Amino acid sequence: MTSYQNGESYGFTPQQINDMNQQLTQTRTQRVRAAMFPETLETGTSFPYPQLDPNNPTAVQRLSEPSQMLKQAVTGLVNYQDDADVATRAAPELTKLLNDRDPAVVARAAVMTHQLSKKEACRIAMCNSPQLIAALCGCIQTADDPQTQLNVASALHNLSKHRAGLVVIYKCGVIPLLIRLLGSSVEKVVFLSMSCLHNLLLHQEGSKVAIRQAGGVVKMTHLLKVNNAKFLALTTDCLQILAYGELETKDEIAAAGGANELVRIMSSAVYEKLLWTCSRLLKVLSVEFKCKQVIVQSGGMQILGALLNQQNKRLVSNCLWTLRNLSDASIKQENVESLIQRLVKLLASQDLNWVTCAAGILSNLTCNNSRNKTICTQVGGVEGLLRVVHQCVDNNLADVSEPAVCALRHLTARHPECENAQNSVRRHGGLPLICGLLEPPFRNWPVIKAVVGLVRNLALSAGNVDGLRQSNVITHLCSLVQYAHGVAQQQSAGGGAQSPNVDQYDGVTMDEIVEWGVGALHILARDSTNRAAIRSLGLVPTLVQILYSQHVNVTRVTCGLLNELSQDFEGARVIESEGATQPLQELIHHTDPHIASYTAAVLYNMSSDKPAEYIKRLSVDLANQFVSNRQYDDSTRNYALHDPLGIEVTDNDRVDLFGSDL
Repeated sequence: MTSYQNGESYGFTPQQINDMNQQLTQTRTQRVRAAMFPETLETGTSFPYPQLDPNNPTAVQRLSEPSQMLKQAVTGLVNYQDDADVATRAAPELTKLLNDRDPAVVARAAVMTHQLSKKEACRIAMCNSPQLIAALCGCIQTADDPQTQLNVASALHNLSKHRAGLVVIYKCGVIPLLIRLLGSSVEKVVFLSMSCLHNLLLHQEGSKVAIRQAGGVVKMTHLLKVNNAKFLALTTDCLQILAYGELETKDEIAAAGGANELVRIMSSAVYEKLLWTCSRLLKVLSVEFKCKQVIVQSGGMQILGALLNQQNKRLVSNCLWTLRNLSDASIKQENVESLIQRLVKLLASQDLNWVTCAAGILSNLTCNNSRNKTICTQVGGVEGLLRVVHQCVDNNLADVSEPAVCALRHLTARHPECENAQNSVRRHGGLPLICGLLEPPFRNWPVIKAVVGLVRNLALSAGNVDGLRQSNVITHLCSLVQYAHGVAQQQSAGGGAQSPNVDQYDGVTMDEIVEWGVGALHILARDSTNRAAIRSLGLVPTLVQILYSQHVNVTRVTCGLLNELSQDFEGARVIESEGATQPLQELIHHTDPHIASYTAAVLYNMSSDKPAEYIKRLSVDLANQFVSNRQYDDSTRNYALHDPLGIEVTDNDRVDLFGSDL
């Protein structure tokens, strides 16, 4: 070896260089030995290395690390085989000892079994001995010594870490014994047994059924009172796996007080993994009706709402989905002001699932709850929901807009701030956006139904009437009513068979679309300009046909719209020319007071250009009709101001779409 490089000697004389080369040559074997087998050298032994640059190791130095790894691997293989051989030979003997009548012998055998189970090779060999596993089972049943139970539980837990171990534990019927160990007085035995069951649930097919049949659900639920965060995280994860998609298991958990305990745990826990596993289990339980009620009554809405500020996104997602499932059972729930504020803030999130959940929760919480509507309006709910709808339209996600539109529909009616909400939609440019959702082709009927209800509420504000008309809402509504009525007629003529293009979507029928569309036009028709627009679009013939509907609600709103249209002379003339007189004369005797009142008003308006004798005779007939229906109160006679759609529908059907265990 030479120390020359590019003809340079780095300041050494030729003699010095020769001496160094000779020394390096003499110590080459020792350097290789030091690199590959350093344990064979005496302590303190050192050799010179031909290394000029500290950052550039020699070939021997580079060989050191991989050679050590290779040596360890070879040693491991030798030891692995040795361990397997030892366990194979020891298994029959350990089986005999575990079955011995002397508790001391059994205890020592349990210790030896535990020690062997710590090594992977031994575990594989033990898994090949069902007799040994059966002996461990017998030991569990007969041993009273806590230390023996601990050793056996530890051995089974170690075996459950291996695929073959899970199979043999399952086939040998160990699961009922593990469930029994959950009642042990030794905390570590309970923990190891639960961990073993958790491994079975995760990786062994059939273990769920076996654990349910062995009473494991109730046993695990009772353990939710244990004050150990890591153990509770393990237990709740087991219960989540068992309850997923199983109504009976959910009922068992609820009956054993599990829902209450979960809410209690989440109210005080700080261990993030525990919060996450609890939220997963609550999400699964919140689908079941009985569990919903228990969770809500235990303050679950408030506890889950407080966790929406967490940084863990998975935890927040689980809380949102759980709140979404619970919200239809929380309409009358109090003390949700903070929750509503957090949900409104989440409407600005970039996560589409979060936004969808937040909008759905707000939709249910504001349904028929005046206080919640007022709070949501005051904290900027209208602006946030409009922003969500705008984003959905821009990204072609009209389906996602439904919960937001439903929430807006609730905020714009029946609470002290409803007029402010109605005008806020207009001030934030929401009228063209909302009306644009009614443009043909008509596809998503739940969204269309929600939009029609929102338009009706917006029309209650005089400041919105012009903006709605300029957004072509009257044209869209007339087209919608005509289309839906035509489809309903086709379905009726076909014996109930529905066209595949307009089949029911989430329970929305064409008769409902007709009812809601005509109801919205009824409110809009209070304006004379709008009445003229409706007449010009040729809707009156369709309305006359709808009078023959078998649905009372449809007939009622249609009579209300005809009443508004008949306020104008031209409207009354068109109604009469389309043959409305006969069905109206029949409807005047209808048992529904609103239908009778509307019909009477329309007939009276249609008689304005008739001879005096005809008007007098009609007045007598109408008076006799009202006398025969004295049960009508004064409010029903105020037909011109009657609100045909003055109700809200709880969003239960929509909740069920999200109410899954996913």
